[in-house]
Amino acid sequence: MNRALQVTVTAAVASFRNPLYAGVQVGLPCPPPSTIAGLLAGAAGGWDRVPTGLRFGAAFTAAGAGIDLETYHPLDGRGRPTAATPKDREFLADVMLTLWLVDDIDFWADALRRPVWPLRLGRSQDLAAARTTEVDLVAGAGRQGTAIVPETLSRAGKWLRLPTAVSIDRARNRWDGYRYAPSGSETVIDTERSVVDNTAESDRQALALLESVHPAQFDSGHGDG
Repeated sequence: MNRALQVTVTAAVASFRNPLYAGVQVGLPCPPPSTIAGLLAGAAGGWDRVPTGLRFGAAFTAAGAGIDLETYHPLDGRGRPTAATPKDREFLADVMLTLWLVDDIDFWADALRRPVWPLRLGRSQDLAAARTTEVDLVAGAGRQGTAIVPETLSRAGKWLRLPTAVSIDRARNRWDGYRYAPSGSETVIDTERSVVDNTAESDRQALALLESVHPAQFDSGHGDG
């Protein structure tokens, strides 16, 4: 048995725009791994302070959803700004993001206790709060629940193509396929470790570590480009 740092991030409102759609505001049901990575990098004080091997497991819930209006500033074909336009924006309410970090636990506990920059989940104006605790892990599978998991681990939930990592200059992205069940899935997935909640395997939260989110991977030639 070993340990993980469990991070619980909460926010009153959050919005995650689907970057696969241009010119319209289509919302995602959960934050992309690159968005979660940005929150952690902000807490640490920038990517140059983040361990390059950063990986995490993540689960997400929202108590409600809605639509409001947001001022949109589109660019024309030459990249010049045009008149501001109001557009519908999908948002999620009373959200909770749970992260599990298995490496550099002391570093992340300190960073999240006293973040260098304010914690934001999604848009820059959507402030969040975080609390941390250490939890026990046990070898073996666990239930999927509301975890965001690689598509290779499960067929339950919505299939999503999400950005995993973004280069520092934002010119390159790495995209991967994920599964996410907003209402939770009782499917047991075969992961190496799970979070100890109860003794029964079906009651344990599976810890599905996502791929590396650090932009340093683009320096070594990895990523979709």
